Amino acid sequence: MSQNPPQTHWNLPAVAYGAVYFRKSNPPREDWERDYAQAARDGMNTFRHWFLWGATEIAPGEFDWDDYDRQMELGEKYGIGAIIAEVTHSAPEWAFRQMAHARYQRSDGTKVGSEMRNSSATGGFPGLCLDNEDALQLAENWLTQLVNRYKDHPSLGGYDIWNECNLGSSAMSECFCDATQERFRAWLRLKYGDLPTLARAWLRYSYASWDDVTAPRQKQPYPECFDWAQFRLENAHRLMKWRVDLVRRLDPNHFVSAHGVNHRALNRLASGADDPWRAASMVDGYGYTGGCAYYERESGQWMRWSHADMARSGGGGKPFWAAERAAGPSWGARDTRARDNGRLPSGEDLRLADLTALAAGATGLFSSRWRPLLDGPLFDAYAYYAMDGAPTERSEMAAVIAKWANAPQQQPLWQARPIRGEIGLLVVPEAQIHSTFLRGDSALYEGAVLGAYRAFLASNIQADYVAVEQINDYDLLYLPTPWMLTRNTATRLKSWVEQGGHLICESLPGYWGDAGRAGTIQPNLGLDRLFGAVQNRVEWLPELVQHENSILRFKNHPQVARGGYEQTFRVTTGQPVGWFENGEIAAVDHAFGRGRTRLLGTSPGLGYQARCDAPTRDFFASLLAWAGKEPHITSPDSRLGARLHRGETGTFLWLVNAANEEIRGDFCFAARFGAFESAQILWGEGEVKVAGRALWARVPRLDALLLQLSRD
Repeated sequence: MSQNPPQTHWNLPAVAYGAVYFRKSNPPREDWERDYAQAARDGMNTFRHWFLWGATEIAPGEFDWDDYDRQMELGEKYGIGAIIAEVTHSAPEWAFRQMAHARYQRSDGTKVGSEMRNSSATGGFPGLCLDNEDALQLAENWLTQLVNRYKDHPSLGGYDIWNECNLGSSAMSECFCDATQERFRAWLRLKYGDLPTLARAWLRYSYASWDDVTAPRQKQPYPECFDWAQFRLENAHRLMKWRVDLVRRLDPNHFVSAHGVNHRALNRLASGADDPWRAASMVDGYGYTGGCAYYERESGQWMRWSHADMARSGGGGKPFWAAERAAGPSWGARDTRARDNGRLPSGEDLRLADLTALAAGATGLFSSRWRPLLDGPLFDAYAYYAMDGAPTERSEMAAVIAKWANAPQQQPLWQARPIRGEIGLLVVPEAQIHSTFLRGDSALYEGAVLGAYRAFLASNIQADYVAVEQINDYDLLYLPTPWMLTRNTATRLKSWVEQGGHLICESLPGYWGDAGRAGTIQPNLGLDRLFGAVQNRVEWLPELVQHENSILRFKNHPQVARGGYEQTFRVTTGQPVGWFENGEIAAVDHAFGRGRTRLLGTSPGLGYQARCDAPTRDFFASLLAWAGKEPHITSPDSRLGARLHRGETGTFLWLVNAANEEIRGDFCFAARFGAFESAQILWGEGEVKVAGRALWARVPRLDALLLQLSRD
């Protein structure tokens, strides 16, 4: 594979600001030049376009690139770079007939034909199953034609691979065609070696031939279902890697990006193969759909932070974009928000969304529409501009931010990056997949992770989402709802703690081990020695999140909300530190090697997600002190988010106010950052005073202050 060029050689602005513009059917051709001129006047510098296979290869080997050629020409004329979003999951209409064997097949055996897609109002979805080699070669020929046509164009900024990086992006999350079945059997041969071994592992003892082995249609916590989920995850990213490798081989000189729907990584791993860590590892930069202007201002602000933080965490330090953060209304059928609280987002709402993304570390801001679609169910949604392309209050605010972000005096800012969070939230794929199979969804798993994130955020503690492979980058981890763990994950955690890590773990760690088998000793997988306790009793009570009197008591925190489960313990080598109302032990501290653990007999994450109560928030905040850590910076108000960025160009502090009122108050930096003597305001109409580790600020409503901190 060709060596990737350094970021400084990419044909990209410091902050890519723009939108998804052309989706073949929209906007109308007669408006294109006027729209480009308007975008350029407003300081926008980058468009992403959907380059659809199904709309360009109009007959076998016959291509119509006219509309896309025009987009590239206009981009060159008006200084607006193009990100080519390849859409191989839109196949030509003729291919559905010519390659009928490669059409997706549902679990009941029916074949899927060409369907319309709401996001582009064109046919050809969900495309063809590329497990069929002849369909793959056909798609490769189209993608080769695409890259070779535009790779040397002056307006090309880069590529976006596999829109939203999930199997549901084409509206077909799994396929049971013959080619997929055979590929699954080959995967099983590599894992198990021979048929008798597979038969024993799957608890299906009468296989006589590999042809007897088929993908499971049921979704239950059995070994075959875990294998099917893992195969589909690996197979989906095999095809992503095929795209990335092909593009890089043909064009080694441009940025290759991708983006996901980040919270889907917590609820759609089994069904959609959403995995930001795996996807981000293949590309030069990652991004996310979310963080929208139409979220509620205060109550929805945590989602803006969370979406950005997951992209940043998944990218592992790579540049990341808010790749589709809607700039306009959603018009959701169940949208009950007040008209002045996100339902009809204003310029102030867009400003809050943009500044939050930048504070979290994004260096690209794209709306999912520049102007609304005119066809299909997603009409008049998500956009900066009006249906006819006319400016709006939101587009006027976008112009202010776009021009400010790319002004020369801001360049040092973008060379600094967000500092690592004080704590890592460990995201365990097997726990989510088991939850999906056991309950039919992963709501409890997702709720526990997001509840913990929100509780830390409410105390201005930056919790990074962490994959198992990243744990050595952290000295403090919180593990939500770990009810299934593989032996490999359990072993890595024990080694990490033994070497000095601090682990807070919710109830039922590794209750189920590999292949979904429950352990006879709990905690399972030798984790009883890690935590210094064994299970006394367990109750499965998901409804606990609904009961206000369901609490876990610590000496200094007698009102910690619990949820999901009630697991009590008998201490072996640990120390009891928390109790349920009946006096049974509900939390155990333990020293293990050079590290420490705290085992909780419930899920405070689920409890906080349900209630957002102050006592549980304070309990989460206390976990830093338990591990001997200070918050990066304390904030006087939970509605004020504070984030530090550092680099060779300096130290910068973002203060983002999601409240509908001005907030003023005192902040305090952790001792490890030392003292500051002054602060220059780079954005915002507020006030600031700095004295050593103390800072006082006045932050305007629905806005931010950006400060460059100095020590002299």
